[in-house]
Amino acid sequence: MSTSKTALVIGGNGGIGREACLALKRHGWRVRALVRRLPAQRDGIEWVQGDAMQRADVLAAAEGVEVIVHAVNPPGYRQWNTLVLPMLDNSIAAARATGARMVLPGTIYNFGPDAFPLLREDSPQHPHTEKGRIRAEMERRLAEASRAGVRTLVLRCGDFVGPHAGNNWFSQGLLRPGKPVTTLRYPADYSHPHAWAYLPDVAETMVRLLQNEDRLAYFEVFNFGGYWLDGHALADAVRHAAGNPQMALRRFPWWLVAAMAPFIETLREMRKMRYLWKEPVRLDDSKLVRFLGGKPYTPIDEALRATLLGLGCTK
Repeated sequence: MSTSKTALVIGGNGGIGREACLALKRHGWRVRALVRRLPAQRDGIEWVQGDAMQRADVLAAAEGVEVIVHAVNPPGYRQWNTLVLPMLDNSIAAARATGARMVLPGTIYNFGPDAFPLLREDSPQHPHTEKGRIRAEMERRLAEASRAGVRTLVLRCGDFVGPHAGNNWFSQGLLRPGKPVTTLRYPADYSHPHAWAYLPDVAETMVRLLQNEDRLAYFEVFNFGGYWLDGHALADAVRHAAGNPQMALRRFPWWLVAAMAPFIETLREMRKMRYLWKEPVRLDDSKLVRFLGGKPYTPIDEALRATLLGLGCTK
């Protein structure tokens, strides 16, 4: 399907940003990406160098666009308290100036135990971590902006997997990128299920939703269910994808994270998220499935093969 519309992806070098660029391009959108460092390969995308923290850069990049995908995050979980909300405010200002629809890849951080174990789009948001409070505030600001005319789409997801997923549990905690898969380190009891979202599917779903603009509310939220796997099922799927039936399943070394956390900010933030590995938290995707007319999820074996290849863990 071709379209004459233009989308701006803020953070086009990141995991979800890159996949959003590719999915939009695949569906015939003109794609502009705001990044701090210009990539070597253009891939038919208009790359604009700038800083999401600078409102003038965002406003200039957003000129003439119909959609703004806010896919930028501080790297390594660092400096969320000082960077996340100002960057979002700049994107909202650009959407207000251009009339574009805002798109936010959401998470489950903005929910506390009172909403577990099954999250619906309207579940109460009572987070008990700072990152969760920031995520909840992001959605609150978007909802407030929508009441002033800024159309918004939020797609909430579990933990990301994918060939270019960036900061994520799968590549930073469970496996070792660049090495053959011999061990999977699971951060919970092996019987504990966890929600995973394949990034190319997330991006494709975003675009399919945007192609139905006339059916979307001014403030629209969908849950992306993805894969719901316990440690045993995930290990079996990785063994199959890696072609290594002897791959071991081991416990994630939380003791090492605790020991190193005082010295490494990323580990401190990972430790704060441990509660999501203690209680099962599943996203109810029935609204999304009804809207799209089916589940938009790649078979898990195919998704993991692509992920392992992208991580340099298989040939």
